[in-house]
Amino acid sequence: MENKKCMMLESMIGNEYRSEIPDIVEIVVNSCSDKGCFDHLDAAVIPSKESLIEIIDLIKDILFPGYFGDQTVDRNTLSYHIGNEITELFSKLSKQITNSIVYDCGRYEEEPCEGSECVDRGHKETLVFLKKIPEMRSVLASDIIATYQGDPAAKSYDEIIFSYPGIFAMAIYRSAHELYKQGISILPRIMTEYAHSVVGIDIHPGATIGKGFFIDHGTGVVIGETCRIGDNVRIYQGVTLGSLSFPKDEKGNVIRGKKRHPTIEDDVIIYSNATILGGDTVIGARSVIGGNVWITKSVPPDTKVIIEEPRLIFMEKK
Repeated sequence: MENKKCMMLESMIGNEYRSEIPDIVEIVVNSCSDKGCFDHLDAAVIPSKESLIEIIDLIKDILFPGYFGDQTVDRNTLSYHIGNEITELFSKLSKQITNSIVYDCGRYEEEPCEGSECVDRGHKETLVFLKKIPEMRSVLASDIIATYQGDPAAKSYDEIIFSYPGIFAMAIYRSAHELYKQGISILPRIMTEYAHSVVGIDIHPGATIGKGFFIDHGTGVVIGETCRIGDNVRIYQGVTLGSLSFPKDEKGNVIRGKKRHPTIEDDVIIYSNATILGGDTVIGARSVIGGNVWITKSVPPDTKVIIEEPRLIFMEKK
């Protein structure tokens, strides 16, 4: 009986306060007209983050057949399996690429097309991407081999593919980078930021990274948009390859498209928490960069850069 009275009382009070909701709705709707706020009304459909996560899962399954998903894949069923996956990927990815192209067309073109040209290009760009999959698989294989050779804790290639955050981040980066090179906007950044949110490794899809790249541990790694990284480079957790400053025009606006991030040549090792900044900064081939260093100027090839060993003080515990 007491519960019934309590429920009736809660309903009466709730109804009293709900009467204010229409006024609140009007206030919120009117705020959408405020130029200082953001909305995406009366605009082209933008790519869906949820759909892109599904696309990433499909790409991973195609790049590493048999490793992910519920199906058992063998040589006899490989063609059937890959055929289904690529057909589904084409359908989902072409829609998101088309949305991105239509969005750019309506937002940036002085005379937006009627739509058919954007849709046609969306499907063509999807086919271009799909044809790059064998090359992406080959480069990722070099990353996996470099990881195995560089980490004594790795027991097998399977363990690396299944569980290493660096390979997860690189699989997504290498896919996003190809879309970035094709001039597809928004999608590549959503993809790499998803990887960032999952494993804590932040790689801009515009960065150029050679084969045999190994990220050990990975947490906190940041690689900027205009980075150029050579072959067989190894970096550890907390490394930042960032911008030293942002060049601005006469009006104070940031100039985009300039090289802002460092170049890392072949066979370089960068230890944990090192920070290397600047578009003119070049780390020469085969150099070793010690942990916790801060570098804003170029380093010649075959150079070792370390911080002078700090003096430790041992005190008797009282």
